This record gives sequence, structure tokens and C-alpha cells, in this order.
Amino acid sequence: MTEIREGALVLADGAIFEGELIGPEVPIAAGEVVFNTVLSGYQEVITDPSYAGQIINFTYPHIGNYGVTTADSEAPKAFCRGVIVRELSRRRSNWRSEDDLDSFLRSEKIPGIAGLDTRRLTRYVRDNGAMPGAFGAASIEQLSAAAQSEPGTSGIDLVSHVTTKERYTLGEGQRLVVAYDLGIKKSIVEQLAEIATVVVVPAHTSSAEVLSLKPDGVFLSNGPGDPMMAGPVIDALRQLLGRVPIFGICLGHQILSLALGGTSYKMKFGHHGGNIPVKNMGKGSIEITSQNHNFAIESGSVPNVTETHVCLNDGSLSGLKCNDIPAFSVQYHPEASPGPHDSRYLFREFADLMSAFEGASS
Repeated sequence: MTEIREGALVLADGAIFEGELIGPEVPIAAGEVVFNTVLSGYQEVITDPSYAGQIINFTYPHIGNYGVTTADSEAPKAFCRGVIVRELSRRRSNWRSEDDLDSFLRSEKIPGIAGLDTRRLTRYVRDNGAMPGAFGAASIEQLSAAAQSEPGTSGIDLVSHVTTKERYTLGEGQRLVVAYDLGIKKSIVEQLAEIATVVVVPAHTSSAEVLSLKPDGVFLSNGPGDPMMAGPVIDALRQLLGRVPIFGICLGHQILSLALGGTSYKMKFGHHGGNIPVKNMGKGSIEITSQNHNFAIESGSVPNVTETHVCLNDGSLSGLKCNDIPAFSVQYHPEASPGPHDSRYLFREFADLMSAFEGASS
């Protein structure tokens, strides 16, 4: 019988949630606590580099029932600080399963805590905002001190921790897309590889290096944290605007907006889940989207663009396109993984934009 390891989660404001520790044994795990509403896809969420610096609270009460498989990891390693679940499945059942979630957490060195009232925690974060927290087997006093000393994600450069160290290439398409890795997911590269040869480059890559590759398009990926801390990418992007078609998602959307003169802000608790409704303002249609961001762009702050998408949960800006240069972006994840595939058409729109730019330039 597995030994029960008692522990607790303490938030920076002193709120306490008791539970049982899972995953590797660590005295204290600290990070910014956020909640995610996906019903499945826990492995993809845990391995999404956008969660660097954060502890993920899963709202769905039963996590781990279908195990894990190498094919579903979105990055070579996980960058989240920890996971919180209501009930960790005692057995896995799926023909694709290679291991159970607890063993996966141990192998990835991701601490976790189970048995919490995750819905109470979700309501607490929703009412009080995402905030630092710490969990583990240490005393309440030690956990409280760790939570209060945790800086969160504002004003922190997290992109440099998750970006690739080396350039790499995937796909064999006739077009060439340079993808800035700000914390890129594997499924995004796979979607891009269906329309082009993809050269993934580190976040610090200069505009001159990008242009030397003679790309047909530039892609700005998802990633963690505060877009204001991604200065080198923003500076490089300003040199690329108008010279090559650009498509950005999530953090890439925020960076494009900042390069165009927009303003970012930190949301109260962000959007994290696979069931968030977004309205396509041009078509009047509704897309159910996958999202993961704690920062957003102020509607109306980006000059000379058309705002193309809006989040129906809170009216926040979810997409835009430039009026006079070939560039567009969305705040959500069209590749999903996990989540619905309502928005995967955007990769085809990127291909169409590159074709139109080629035609206009020839």
C-alpha cells in the first residue's frame, strides 16, 4: 500500500488547503497558482511550456484515469512548478497508456498535491485573483513564507528559460516559415509543418538572422509570463513588420501587439482551459477555443488594426489583423491539444496570407 504523505498548500494571503502529496518528494514547491478547466488532456497541459512559473490546479475532479504516453508531451520537459488535483486515479486504463500520472510526475520532477477541494480553491482564485502559493511537507509557517517570497510572473523573464537553445527544422513544405520559440508546443510545429518547412529559432534571434533565411513567413509562438519582458523579440519584430507575413498566437499575439504600439495588462486570473467561447467578428460565428494566458492586450490600444475576435466570457481582445501590413494574431491556441479544433483554419489562413504576399511581391 502506498504511503500517504500529508501536506498542505498555502497561498500568499494565508489561505490554507490540506491534502496528500504526490509525485517526487520535495520540501516546498512554490509558484503562481492558476486553475485550468480542461476535462482531458492533463499531460499536454502539464508539458505546455506556457505554464513555467505556475502551479496548475485542475478543476476536473478525476485526473490520471487514462495514464500518460510519450506521444502526448508538448515539450521535451515540463516547466510548471507543480500540479493540484482533487483525486488522482488509482489505476490507468487506455490502450495508448505507457505509464501512470504519478510515475510521470516523478520522472519529470514535478511535485503535486491531491485530495484538495479544488473547486473551493478555484472559487478562491476566481474571487481573489491568481497569486503565489507554496505546497509540500514543510510546516505551515515555512510554506507561508515561501508563498510570500515567490515573485509570481509579472516582471519576470520566463521565455529565456523555455526557448530552444539550438535552431532546428521540421517539415518538407515548399514554403519556409521561421518560428520564434517563446515556449512553443510540439503540436504547433506539427500544424505549421503541414503548410511549410519550419525552422524553429531561439527567442533571442535577431531580425537579420531571420531575414538571412529568406522566410516566406514568421510565426510567433505561445509562451509563459509577462510579454513586456520579451524585449529582444519585440525589437526584432519591429524590423520584420511589413517585410514578411507574420502570424502570432497567445504570447505571440501579445508581442505582435506591443511591437505595433499596444498595451498589455495582467488579468485577474487569466484564461486557462479548453472550452472558452470566442466570437469571430467578421463571420459572426462562435469558436470554442483552448487558451492559456494570464496577460492580455487592451482592446483599442493597438493602432491601425482591425480587432477580429473577442472572448465572450469577459469581452477581452482575442484577435486582430493589421490594416496595412501582412500580420495577424489570436490570443488563443488554434492548434488546441488539448481542446476543440474549431480554430485550426487559422494555419490555412496563414498559408493564404503568404501566398497573397508572394503574389503582390512578384
